[in-house]
Amino acid sequence: MNVRVVKSQVDNSFAVVELLATEARDMRLTEIADRLGLPRSGAHRLLTALRGLGWVEQDLGTEQYRLSLKLSALGQRFLASTRILDVCQPVLDRVAAESRELVRLAVIERDELITIAHAQGAQGTLVIRSRIFPTLPLHVTASGKAWLAMLPDETALRMVLAAGFGEPGAFGPNALRSVGALQRELALTRQRGYGVAVEEAEPGVTGVAVTVCPAPGIAQGVLAIVGPALRMTTERIDQIAAIARKAADELAMLWPLRLIVPDAIPHPRAVA
Repeated sequence: MNVRVVKSQVDNSFAVVELLATEARDMRLTEIADRLGLPRSGAHRLLTALRGLGWVEQDLGTEQYRLSLKLSALGQRFLASTRILDVCQPVLDRVAAESRELVRLAVIERDELITIAHAQGAQGTLVIRSRIFPTLPLHVTASGKAWLAMLPDETALRMVLAAGFGEPGAFGPNALRSVGALQRELALTRQRGYGVAVEEAEPGVTGVAVTVCPAPGIAQGVLAIVGPALRMTTERIDQIAAIARKAADELAMLWPLRLIVPDAIPHPRAVA
């Protein structure tokens, strides 16, 4: 079989898995094929093969497809083998108790930020139940800004533009929607040393984030503290940032994958 054909089949198979993982719902064959620009006959063959391998399930009533839990289980086994959660979760729990807010840890995987752990420290009636993104949108989250600010502007802009600024109404009322606004925000992020997003990813939510750098200038994760915008005053944001920075430094010392250099381009203007 032609090597190029095999590579195309592998690429398309992963594209199907990524689409089903991102959508996290049942999808028709026609929608999957159209979204990925595949012939419907070819999409059907791929889905049949993936179903046979246990990666995809099909509802016998509607004939729609969804991702099985196999990928999730594999991811959990990988995280367990790296000891990331064993090492980091106690730190997250302590930060949540100290900040009395929601704490999240995301890891950097190529050009994406993926949340892998969290801890809730808020009590009472005003507790954040914020939106969960499969991968964090970089331009509207504190975590995304903290990481982007470590990269050259050209690299940061390329990553954001590849994903897009989102349709109107997709994010919060203060979401960045232009290259100029993003460049100004990244300059400010580098200056203050941490990322901030005030009602950008979603209404009523403010986040503060600091990168986790096991080696100077090399980020492998981002620690974010998230709370209601009403509670996150300017003074409190400064306090939360200090808590996040201290915790990120601790995580950098403990990081199980600290000897692995990621694909991200190092930059001397480190945020953490």
